[in-house]
Amino acid sequence: MDSAAGAGDVEMRPDDLPDGLVVADELGHIRCFNAEAGRLTGTVPTAMLGRRIQEALPLEHTDGRRWWLVTDPYQRSAHRSGEPEHHLLLPGGRELLVTTRYLRTAPGGPLHRLVLGLRDAGTRDRDERSDAELIATVAHELRSPLTSVKGFTATMLDKWERFTDDQKRLMLQTVDSDADRVTRLITELLDVSRIDSGRLEIRRQPVELAEAVRRHVETLVNGGLPADRFTVRVAADLPGVWADPDKIDQVLGNLLENAVRHGAGTVTIELDRVPPGAHHQEGTAVTVSDEGPGIPEEAMHRVFTRFWRGSDRSGTGLGLYIVKGIVEAHGGTVTAGRGARGGARFRFTLPAGTPAFMV
Repeated sequence: MDSAAGAGDVEMRPDDLPDGLVVADELGHIRCFNAEAGRLTGTVPTAMLGRRIQEALPLEHTDGRRWWLVTDPYQRSAHRSGEPEHHLLLPGGRELLVTTRYLRTAPGGPLHRLVLGLRDAGTRDRDERSDAELIATVAHELRSPLTSVKGFTATMLDKWERFTDDQKRLMLQTVDSDADRVTRLITELLDVSRIDSGRLEIRRQPVELAEAVRRHVETLVNGGLPADRFTVRVAADLPGVWADPDKIDQVLGNLLENAVRHGAGTVTIELDRVPPGAHHQEGTAVTVSDEGPGIPEEAMHRVFTRFWRGSDRSGTGLGLYIVKGIVEAHGGTVTAGRGARGGARFRFTLPAGTPAFMV
């Protein structure tokens, strides 16, 4: 190959690949060094062509051993087909995930091509830290309700005859509430897993958004909140929306709960028509705003990420992440900002129209 793009005997354009690609010939000279490999190693791809691979990539294992001295596929066993992905370090300490493939002219024959795949180890490390944080959050959130359930049930079983009916009812109500809390947490975890893997299922049917909003407000009022805490404004002639009613209930529930828990003053819910535009189709927008302290400007870009929580640090920090995943799975968008009266303002849109299978 005579270019960094690898225009020779590689069947596709290496610069189109999302991972770093390095290919050396039968003598160990680099014939392909794509753009991502250059970015990961901090080098100019064209300057790497023709260089010996062990000199161009002075990689080391995390224990300090030189990668080439340990591996050297040109001199070692002719029966190996490659090396699985493992961590290697560049001079300066940057960590890469490196996979190697040995291409031979015949089984057990001399090496014809050495192919290396390079990836940034930072992405995997962030994923692993995120998973560890998720496990820690789950353990913390489960401990409290399960301890309560265990304590009350053990006490009732041990001293049932000593309690009055009112005392028994109160303890059972507490157990029921804590069981609901555990169920909600498990549901959140399943939703996060499905969103991360792209397997969130959407079962569309006609949804009356205004009716859904009013139902949620009624539930909150029946739960003890004053009715004048909420204002609902619905524009005329809203387009029809096909969506998953259960998932939309989750979105509305999370946003309203967020406004009540972290906000203050009046919670305003507005439903407006979104006219068709150059980059979006007609739809309906739902805006939920409050009059509380709002979201700090420096945190605005993180509100829809995993584990972001308000100033009181309550909850799992997964609710808004799930909101974003559900809305985007419907083909909509969701944004966060500051309301007219200084509080938090969340706005999500859902496209109008009939699913293709109904046309």
